[in-house]
Amino acid sequence: MTAAVEDQAAATESERLARAYLLGVAEPPAPHVLEFVGERGPVEAAARVRAGDCPSQVLRETAARRETLVAERDLEEAAKSGARLVVPEDREWPAWPLLSLAVAAGNGVKNIAAPLGLWVRGAISLAEAADRAVAVVGARLATDYGLHNAVEMAHALAIRQIPVFSGAALGIDAAAHRGALAGGGTTVAVLGCGLAHGYPVGNIDLLERIVAEGGAVVSEYGPGTTPARHRFLVRNRLIAGLTDGTLVVEAGIRSGARNTATTAGALGKVVMALPGPVHSGSSAGCHALIRDCRATLVTTVDEVLETVGRFDAANPVRETRHRPTDDLGPEAARIYDALLPRAGRTPEQVAAGAGVPVSRVRALLPALEIDGFAVRGETGWRQIVRRASR
Repeated sequence: MTAAVEDQAAATESERLARAYLLGVAEPPAPHVLEFVGERGPVEAAARVRAGDCPSQVLRETAARRETLVAERDLEEAAKSGARLVVPEDREWPAWPLLSLAVAAGNGVKNIAAPLGLWVRGAISLAEAADRAVAVVGARLATDYGLHNAVEMAHALAIRQIPVFSGAALGIDAAAHRGALAGGGTTVAVLGCGLAHGYPVGNIDLLERIVAEGGAVVSEYGPGTTPARHRFLVRNRLIAGLTDGTLVVEAGIRSGARNTATTAGALGKVVMALPGPVHSGSSAGCHALIRDCRATLVTTVDEVLETVGRFDAANPVRETRHRPTDDLGPEAARIYDALLPRAGRTPEQVAAGAGVPVSRVRALLPALEIDGFAVRGETGWRQIVRRASR
């Protein structure tokens, strides 16, 4: 662990050990355990779970493993491999991106709870990596068309200093990681198994390269946790939650990448899809997302940045341009960022996304409409995307 990462630590040893124990006994997502930790704190919550002195819903989420004591071993194994457990008490915890998971859970979205902690291997601060990041995902059985575009999109994002997140799977995911590395940028692989497993085997060298070149490999599963299909679907919520937008490059109708995109939409994040040949089954999932208005069609990295909306300052190609939003006040800018261009949002949803009191949201939305930044429709308030001028 580098000194820069060590400076990000703030949790006590007992807090970190308690969260390691809870991560080991509760199969993610564990919303009732997470709520219990929020009420009692990690140390007391862990002690009560171990003793069976906790609410029935928490008992159900932990009953199968609560007597399994592997937390110290997991922390030791992680340290030997250069990994660490990052917890909400640490300064490198990506609190702002992951807030979307808590908001969605509070709104009744199922199976969307925030993680209790994240195992991380890589020198970069996780909070830094997750700031202004884009997920690039797609099918494992990718075509040459999809692989080429995944590399090109990720490479272009990396050149503009936008971190690229993906799932390290074969196909589009691996191509996205390689494209970001080729562009000299930061890329983060989020796994559906323990860091010690290096799954899939064909991408072990890629995972090592990601760590060696300043990126990170992340999982909420203990080091020895084996791969399982349901874990990869659960993992997808982290890819969506840790980034500002998700780009689906190529996906079939039943692709797991569509699951990531659906989750991103439920979190209020931007969803984008690249169109493919009209008769290609490999792009049928992208076309369905676009047709059902659940994703914005994009064909270039500039369209990706424009759709996500908050990356212009990180884009050296566009930083000499004046953005219309530069003239907005701090609260108005946050409200504008919380709006979506393709779907309406209520003032309450905007308030939750922007972190601005709903009374201020109700006062500022009409002003944004007058100035051409927002429009009110039958489904709620939508964002009007305005191009930057030179």
